[in-house]
Amino acid sequence: MPEGPELHLASQFVNEACGALVFGGCVEKSSVSRNPEVPFESSAYRISASARGKELRLILSPLPGAQPPQEPLALVFRFGMSGSFQLVPREELPRHAHLRFYTAPPGPQLALCFVDVRRFGHWDLGGKWQPGRGPCVLQEYEQFRENVLRNLADKAFDRPICEALLDQRFFNGIGNYLRAEILYRLKIPPFEKARSVLETLQQRRPSLKLTLSQKIKAKLQNPDLLELCHLVPKEVVQLGGKGYGSESGEEDFAAFRAWLRCYGMPGMSSLQDRHGRTIWFQCPAGRKSRKKKSKATQPSPEDRVEDPLPPSKALSRTRRAKRDLPERTATQRPEGTSLQQDPEVPTVPKKGRRKGRQAASGHRRPRKVKADTPSLDPEGTSAS
Repeated sequence: MPEGPELHLASQFVNEACGALVFGGCVEKSSVSRNPEVPFESSAYRISASARGKELRLILSPLPGAQPPQEPLALVFRFGMSGSFQLVPREELPRHAHLRFYTAPPGPQLALCFVDVRRFGHWDLGGKWQPGRGPCVLQEYEQFRENVLRNLADKAFDRPICEALLDQRFFNGIGNYLRAEILYRLKIPPFEKARSVLETLQQRRPSLKLTLSQKIKAKLQNPDLLELCHLVPKEVVQLGGKGYGSESGEEDFAAFRAWLRCYGMPGMSSLQDRHGRTIWFQCPAGRKSRKKKSKATQPSPEDRVEDPLPPSKALSRTRRAKRDLPERTATQRPEGTSLQQDPEVPTVPKKGRRKGRQAASGHRRPRKVKADTPSLDPEGTSAS
């Protein structure tokens, strides 16, 4: 999911790629998008962008003398799970280009496209940042820090620190991979109470004896959690490219993957938070994490197939089932024995449960067991 650095990189891309281009005509929306139409038409206009936290603002500015006369129009985008901007030839539009701005002739016509495969992205007319979002962790650090420390009494800080870091009222721009990297660097347990972690920062004051350069050096060498909320996103921006997500390009993604220390990395543990989002962290030495797989990574029945039994064992198990069957009927089973305790016993259906089935009296023919065929039971009910 695009986070603060990706929105910042997207704004840089728009400004660099479109700075010398002149756009013209109507703004075109795809027929499948549920976002609002963009009522803008001009024979000549330019596009510029800026970002704040997890939002990006586009400004469409008509050039002098452009027709029809038109005031500048601003749009604010939220990228959702997969939003991005691409500049492509008009005849090569991406399949999921849901908003398109075309360059004016002469010359080969290009299209600036808002591409969103999963369609969770959104845009609003008017250009106002979404109300309630806090200061940007990247570009408004001092206001961001003050906003957090001033509001520690808010019930949002009753929650674990890993959940509080996703609250955009206070951490505008922080998302799933950033919270994992920030907590990992400080070795903060992800489910520690947020207020307990942050209250110590209220008393932190730099020594008056330090010079300005010494204060800056100390901050860079020993940053606290709020400072890392600013510095870690800056590192991603400095990587260049388009940041998070393999769709940004193999070269960009390789640099991003090499930068990661915790998120999705081998040897790290993961759990789901209260909202079902996976938090990655380093489990303390000597402790086992209660690892919990999210639905997205839950193995399918095919993935959970047991290893096939060696032919010799499978055949012996079949013979044993045939040999023991007369001694294990429903009327002769010892008290307290369940099918879970003895999974090799064929299941005996209850009387009258389904039409065409035999009653629970008498013997049943044992099921045939293929020697080289693994069990397909998703629960993996093998003898224990």
